[in-house]
Amino acid sequence: MKKDKDIEREEQLLNEEQVETSENMETTQEEQPTEVDEVEALKSELETLQDDYLRLRAEYENYRKRTLKEKSDLIKYGGEKIVGGFLDIMDDIELAIKNMKQAESVEGLVEGVEIIQNKFVSALKAQGVNAMEVIGKDFDADQHEAVAMVPTEEADKKGKVIDCVQTGYTLNDKVIRHPKVVVGN
Repeated sequence: MKKDKDIEREEQLLNEEQVETSENMETTQEEQPTEVDEVEALKSELETLQDDYLRLRAEYENYRKRTLKEKSDLIKYGGEKIVGGFLDIMDDIELAIKNMKQAESVEGLVEGVEIIQNKFVSALKAQGVNAMEVIGKDFDADQHEAVAMVPTEEADKKGKVIDCVQTGYTLNDKVIRHPKVVVGN
């Protein structure tokens, strides 16, 4: 009897194992389609990301090329406004030369040239170019170019700019041509 019970017990355990095995197989079969779906979803997402990356890269390349072209055009045609203003002054100079050939008095010629000079200075100022006022100021090697040193007996003129041989200019507060000056010693 004990053997029958043991046999029954073993059969029951076998049946339970079979049930568990079949449940595990069902679970595995259910998981497999889920894993396949996840792989497909990841592949789809990867393709989408790669497509987005390629599009962004193409947009960046187009942006880079466009900005390089704009910079090139700016450099090439940036002086157009300045040159346009100087053409009016050139017309005035041509007119002055024509009148110089027919002029009877020098005063009229001088006045005409002064008008052209004032117009030219105004055009430069409109572009941010200004003449440097240096006479009577302390000599500064960073701002001035000394061409001569003249001995002076006045103590207040020592180390100061006495004369300007060539005018210096600034463009928006940056020195673009240093003035050539005579300094008191």
